[in-house]
Amino acid sequence: MCNHYHPLSTDTPKLLDAAFTRRRFLGGMAMLSAAASVPGFVGSAGEALADTNWHTSSKPGVPEERILVVVQLSGGNDGLNTVVPFGDDNYHRARPSLRIAERDTLKLQDKDGFGLNPALRPLHEMIGQGRTAVINGVGYPNPNRSHFKSMDIWHSAKTDEKDQRGRGWVGQALDTAYPLDKNGNAPEDAAMACVSIGSDAPLAVQGKHIKPVAFQAPEAFRWAGRDVHDAVSDGYDDIQHAAAPEADDPADPLAFVHRTSLDAQVASSKVRYAVKGSTETRFPASPLSQQLQMVAKMIRAELPTRIYYVTLGGFDTHAQQTNKHTQLLTQFAGAMKAFYDELHKTGHDGRVVSLAFSEFGRRLRQNASGGTDHGVAGPSFVFGPSITAGVHGGYPSLTQLDQGDLIHTIDFRGVYADLLDNWMGIDSRQTLGAKYEHVGLFKPAKRA
Repeated sequence: MCNHYHPLSTDTPKLLDAAFTRRRFLGGMAMLSAAASVPGFVGSAGEALADTNWHTSSKPGVPEERILVVVQLSGGNDGLNTVVPFGDDNYHRARPSLRIAERDTLKLQDKDGFGLNPALRPLHEMIGQGRTAVINGVGYPNPNRSHFKSMDIWHSAKTDEKDQRGRGWVGQALDTAYPLDKNGNAPEDAAMACVSIGSDAPLAVQGKHIKPVAFQAPEAFRWAGRDVHDAVSDGYDDIQHAAAPEADDPADPLAFVHRTSLDAQVASSKVRYAVKGSTETRFPASPLSQQLQMVAKMIRAELPTRIYYVTLGGFDTHAQQTNKHTQLLTQFAGAMKAFYDELHKTGHDGRVVSLAFSEFGRRLRQNASGGTDHGVAGPSFVFGPSITAGVHGGYPSLTQLDQGDLIHTIDFRGVYADLLDNWMGIDSRQTLGAKYEHVGLFKPAKRA
């Protein structure tokens, strides 16, 4: 049974009799394009709608100008064949058919015995250009090898399920950055603080009062009521064409509904207009490239969005890994290179830092199916000209293992803390609930 309130249902008067806020309304609206039972204002799960003020800070370099893009590599990326320890005989013995020979790897400067998978050539170039950092051995204590549970841990930044409470680290960070006022409303520019592209908005982007705008395709990010029923369409038009109610109380329900419907129209129009334009860079033909191309267009249009979230799946390589993993890494590297090339051409690359992560790595030893099984620690990547490029963190030991898995050397929450404190200007302690050691991704001059 649907547990969302339907804003134009026969129960509307009951809700209007109750006290509620703009944020609670937006968080509870069902936003499913083409869903006949749910007349959402905007297409697929577009839960946070903006007002008519579309701008960023006029002061260059302040944290409000800065953007974080999170790239989720779902399925458990094989870190050993991503950052390859070709100089370690244990690697070659454990992977007789999956190993990558030294001659094929892309050598990492000042890191003897290690190199990148040859499919990551674009990222290797970006390291040389000072635009990419590799973080080795990222994980967490008492690791979980379930995709769902491990991803929930990464999303929430909480290792104990009872502490997760349906909120993610991005959402909690934005809750901190956009506190509610005395009337229980978030600032107007918080409505599009986070944009998530995909079929579902992940746990990571769910806050207590900040909710993401989420859509899979830009054409779906629109008022969908006209596809449902004339009664729905007529009711919405009545709201649109009526004069704004006068109310002394800013939380007055009628004034609120009128304002929200207008805001929804503006938001969907702005996003769809932004992603219609062309880019100056040719993006590869891949799902991740398509998502990042849309993000690049929205950044160029200067939407008031601080965090974007995109996903590339398919990394659960239990069988016949070689070709599949090569294809995925090729898509990943090509998309990130095109994204930052485009940002550079449009003058926005200095504003954007990106994090790419996977919920866990793979086991050291290959399995009997020519693949690898769920592991623990693995590499993450951070991108942007504002970071300290190169390799961070020690590579996990290939002899001191946890049930056949690499043991993490860096807690992933230290990566989050570094990004929040030193890039986004958001207190990581409030977001993560504790202090975590920074990785060293930013030089002191680059800190917020």
